Amino acid sequence: MKPLFRLSVGACVVATALSLSGCNSTENNNQALTEKDAEIFLANAQATLEDLSIRGNRAQWIYANFVTEDTAALAASVGQESTDTVVQLASEAARFDSLNLSEDNRRKMDKLKLQLTIAAPQNAEKSEQLAGLLAELDGIYAKGNYCKDGKNCQSLGELTTTMANSRNYEELLDTWQGWRQISKPMRPLFEKQVVLANEGAKELGYEDTGAMWRSKYDMPANDFANELDRLWGQVKPLYNALHCHVRAKLGEKYGEDKVPQDKPIPAHLLGNMWAQQWGNIYDVVAPDNADPGYDVTELLAEHNYSEMDMVRGAEKFFTSMGFAPLPETFYNRSLFLKPRDRDVQCHASAWNLDNQDDIRIKMCIQRTGEEFSTIHHELGHNFYQRAYKNQPIYYQDSANDGFHEAIGDTIALSVTPGYLKEIGLLDNVPDESKDIGLLMRMALDKVAFIPFGLLVDQWRWKVFSGEISPEQYNQAWWDLREKYQGIRAPIARTEADFDAGAKYHVPGNVPYTRYFLAHILQFDFHRSLCEIADNKESIHRCSIYNSKEAGEKLNAMLEMGSSRPWQEALESVTGKQQMDATAILDYFAPLQKYLEEQNKGRQCGW
Repeated sequence: MKPLFRLSVGACVVATALSLSGCNSTENNNQALTEKDAEIFLANAQATLEDLSIRGNRAQWIYANFVTEDTAALAASVGQESTDTVVQLASEAARFDSLNLSEDNRRKMDKLKLQLTIAAPQNAEKSEQLAGLLAELDGIYAKGNYCKDGKNCQSLGELTTTMANSRNYEELLDTWQGWRQISKPMRPLFEKQVVLANEGAKELGYEDTGAMWRSKYDMPANDFANELDRLWGQVKPLYNALHCHVRAKLGEKYGEDKVPQDKPIPAHLLGNMWAQQWGNIYDVVAPDNADPGYDVTELLAEHNYSEMDMVRGAEKFFTSMGFAPLPETFYNRSLFLKPRDRDVQCHASAWNLDNQDDIRIKMCIQRTGEEFSTIHHELGHNFYQRAYKNQPIYYQDSANDGFHEAIGDTIALSVTPGYLKEIGLLDNVPDESKDIGLLMRMALDKVAFIPFGLLVDQWRWKVFSGEISPEQYNQAWWDLREKYQGIRAPIARTEADFDAGAKYHVPGNVPYTRYFLAHILQFDFHRSLCEIADNKESIHRCSIYNSKEAGEKLNAMLEMGSSRPWQEALESVTGKQQMDATAILDYFAPLQKYLEEQNKGRQCGW
């Protein structure tokens, strides 16, 4: 995960920092603006953003590593200042919309405006109202728990553990239903927020907030939505085969009266609170004789790998491809172990505090195989951050918001048995007959996630556009879940419920399409980099470790940041300007063949 120093909603507070001020002033509005005016504005805005970014990153870092009320207040204070500043800058940038600017200046203006996730109306009262709604929605989710019979309250973390580990149908149903009580009060707040956010988006020149979000992707907003459906169409046959097999196994486990074989799967049986990833039920659906013959966690212990050995080992992956080593400050300033004397946020994340070389990770590393892959993933973010450090701040980001997560995941795909053997952790690589279990476990998380990654924003875009009215919020949510995932609510739901709000990214207003894109792109990148590395093995066995050729191609793309349309960045590695999800089919080809054999005679579809 790459933490984003998010800049959104607010008022007029930074006029003195800018050469062009729109706050309570008409002087500049009455003059004809020129390209020179735009360049002065962009230069001054860049200085302001650089200062805010560094201060904000430091405040957020301190808060994440020393969680107290005081550090929270300091981080919130800088966050609010940044929020207010960017709204004002976006408002100023909109004044240049009709000016015929150079391609580079126009792109910078657009990037500035699109830093906003939720645009507040340029009315102090409405802006304050929206800020209050956002905070209240966030607070409801953060404080959410389930108190069965009014006592024995459980947090989301505890409920998530139950969803992952329980195989009791009724206990899972109670847990699933209990968590969704927290989102009911969100519904009227969310409805008001949609109205205000759309008003702010229209003032910036967008049809609605959904159109503003889709405008981040270097193509017409509606064309981008069609592109997502095209990619989903490529993956759907594999997903359908996985769905059919999983439903059959769940039917064997719980009985076909509870899991009918011609209907969508009940959402509470897939090992995850939102049924977005199914890896926790691997034990229910695992192939016979699927044990690959090794366990990375055990190998790390056997070879006395410390937490720092795990980090140094992951760094070596990148240096083997020709990347420069990490600066010593990375090791001096990162958080690797959970401290005994204070509260910290342990969720793994990658940081660049000064937009140059002060790159760090924040983890409470456990000596497990999963964490070893996670470290490779986080360093993928760090090397991306450092690669684009010479770009203007407007372009210090990934080519689109799916690229950052995709790069980390691309690197993690190379943590293969062959790679483990090459670095001395594994003595012998198991033969390919052992791969089905590994591919099944990965597909339950990565392939199963893809339709969920698509539908969250499909729902929100239609809400923002008005296609889904407030009276249809919940029905439309489950219609989309059935359409894309083949999943249904396990009990009757009504419009008194607000089940979309039970997923953090909805009340938290975090766009979700980035995660769909990342799941497509990581396999697209992996296949192309394997070809560049002259890999002769199956794509799922390929590791780009030690390939200077793959490293050179990858670094050239990373250095671009977001300075060029993402299609050009994609082409620099894959040779094509269009994303291609067939790489997922290539990667999971042995599993798909296995699934098709297993599904013979079964009723598939829903």
